Amino acid sequence: MRLDRFIENTLSYSAQTVRHLFAERKIFLNGIAVDKGRHQISAFCRVEVEGNSLQARTPAYLMMNKPKGCVSATSDIKNMTALDLIDLPNKNDLHLAGRLDFNSTGLLLLTNDGTWSRKITQPQQKTPKTYWVETLDEITAEYASKFSAGMYFRFENLTTLPAELKILSTNTAEITIYEGRYHQIKRMFGFFQNEVIALHRLSMGKIELDPNLLAGEYRNLTEVEISSV
Repeated sequence: MRLDRFIENTLSYSAQTVRHLFAERKIFLNGIAVDKGRHQISAFCRVEVEGNSLQARTPAYLMMNKPKGCVSATSDIKNMTALDLIDLPNKNDLHLAGRLDFNSTGLLLLTNDGTWSRKITQPQQKTPKTYWVETLDEITAEYASKFSAGMYFRFENLTTLPAELKILSTNTAEITIYEGRYHQIKRMFGFFQNEVIALHRLSMGKIELDPNLLAGEYRNLTEVEISSV
């Protein structure tokens, strides 16, 4: 939105009044006095008018090691949510950039920057997401071949994008997918009638889960991690 329109809407000032404020250099944008209203501002620009702050929102980007039995949501009347684990001011401004199932664990991203979160979650971005998976029965080379070819989901009438499977042991593997269909990994293993008993997200794009984070712990993303999206 244009700066002048933002001020008019927020303070219910007339356009003429706002023009006078600009002329008197009583409007500051990110700490700098400005004399024109044509500047385009985002939700994270600091706007001050006559010494009063109209907007001083700071962007926030967090990673959490989501524990089992925690809902990937900002509110839930029955269960503990990811937001319940966070002890920060303005935490209610946060939303999830990608979800995990109730019993799945690992990397969860939270932010108040909708533009940033859309970049990492929109299907057309084809962001790689890597998981560690443990299954009830043996994982064979046939799985890797089937996953890489794409798998047909009858309910949605679509074929998944090729996925990469690296077998680690008889019952464990790393799998990388490039979309986020409903219960996608569990359904892919379900094709072989093999139950997934543990699922842990390791990375999204270039952002990897910090190995020092215990279950339920979180930290701010680094500048490198933020700019990787």
